Amino acid sequence: MMFRTERNRIRSFFLAGAFMLASGAALLPVTPASAQSQARVLPDFTDLVDQVGPAVVNIRTVEKVTQRGGSGEMDEEMQEFFRRFFGQPMPSIPRQGPRPNRPQSPQEEERPRGVGSGFILTSDGFVMTNAHVVDGASEVVVTLVDKREFKAKIIGADKRTDVAVVKIDATGLPAVKVGDISKLRVGEWVMAIGSPFGLENTVTAGIVSAKQRDTGDYLPFIQTDVAINPGNSGGPLINMRGEVVGINSQIYSRSGGFMGISFSIPIDEAIRVSDQLRTNGRVSRGRIGVQIDQVTKDVAESIGLGKAQGALVRGVEAGSPGEKAGIEPGDIITRFDGKAIDKPSDLPRLVGNTKPGTKSTVTVFRRGNSRDLSVTIAEIEPEKPVRAAESEEQPATKPSASAAAKSLGLAVSDLTEAQKKELKLKGGVKIDSATEAATRAGLREGDIVLAVNNTEVANAKEFESALVKADKSKPVSVLFRRGDWAQYALIRPAR
Repeated sequence: MMFRTERNRIRSFFLAGAFMLASGAALLPVTPASAQSQARVLPDFTDLVDQVGPAVVNIRTVEKVTQRGGSGEMDEEMQEFFRRFFGQPMPSIPRQGPRPNRPQSPQEEERPRGVGSGFILTSDGFVMTNAHVVDGASEVVVTLVDKREFKAKIIGADKRTDVAVVKIDATGLPAVKVGDISKLRVGEWVMAIGSPFGLENTVTAGIVSAKQRDTGDYLPFIQTDVAINPGNSGGPLINMRGEVVGINSQIYSRSGGFMGISFSIPIDEAIRVSDQLRTNGRVSRGRIGVQIDQVTKDVAESIGLGKAQGALVRGVEAGSPGEKAGIEPGDIITRFDGKAIDKPSDLPRLVGNTKPGTKSTVTVFRRGNSRDLSVTIAEIEPEKPVRAAESEEQPATKPSASAAAKSLGLAVSDLTEAQKKELKLKGGVKIDSATEAATRAGLREGDIVLAVNNTEVANAKEFESALVKADKSKPVSVLFRRGDWAQYALIRPAR
């Protein structure tokens, strides 16, 4: 009986084991798929460092300064280095002062300016970095991984995109591989190599947090959580295939140090800039001569645009391609060469990347309708100061303050012919006083009202007519001009 019981117990044990195996409860063998999954969760960067590391360089810059006497003080960045790693600032080394009874004359000396990073773009010595790394430098020194040092020549720097190219006299150098930014995915592992605080060949890693971040006029940045600190600027952002996908450029910080948010210049944008710098020493960009602003949801709904999209034209530069094409203040540019303008920053990027002299099509939304305008792209130039048009001439009519206008807090008058000529306007009314609802909407005395609820107003009579027709239950959309710039306001009458 005992033997049978023991045999049944053993039989039950093996049956239970067979059931666990059949149900998958037991440990499963490691398959290639599961091993690949583990590798994706815990990446190994060692091969990438060996592959890309030799193409990453340290960049030191020197600037010439003029001073009357030596202060003996060290560079602030170096002082910070010693405070961090040795617990106290490095003592200053006093310089020999001028001899007594002799006048001090200004002396020019070279002083360390800063430390940054870069990477070798071509085997014949072209190196890419940030424009702010070499800006103002009288001398640039590039140090390779094998400790060779070269004095570099600045080929060109573009402050708008923060991209610079320098050249060292060397050949047979290890160059980076350029990646395809369109294949970069949010959540993908990436790695940075650089010289934070002057510590060369420092490797940090993280993931892509976001793409197309708007932090600049001409660049949609890559956001990562890779540790980037002063000195990392200009270094490469590398994907898991060993390809450079960005240039580490900025950080978001309240303390001055890394806080988990870093921004990198997409490599395709950087290459486009570097090609022009290597060819011409400068970057040529297109312009159409308009000042733009955001289209709010309320404005979009009030003028019949639907959703908040496009770029609101606040002003058009006199004699610019935009003026010649017929673009007017108050227009909303919704497409450029067939490409949708979802937000204002899309327009300068598309126009800027267009070769000057090119004929392009601009789609504008005006007075409830869309129309295509042909514009010839000009080359961008330094911005000119804006002069607000003013006139001391008295208005031709007395201020209008009807019941409808009073409900909006407005009193207006016609423009004189001289004012129209000076402002280059065909019509409109001048605001002589703005109170209550108008003030809350941002209007003020001296503004010029061009349209009410998508209806152009040439004079005070048309202004009054447009107000009478307005739906009293809805805010009144007003297109107005202040100085050289136009914008929309929504006036909500007091009830």
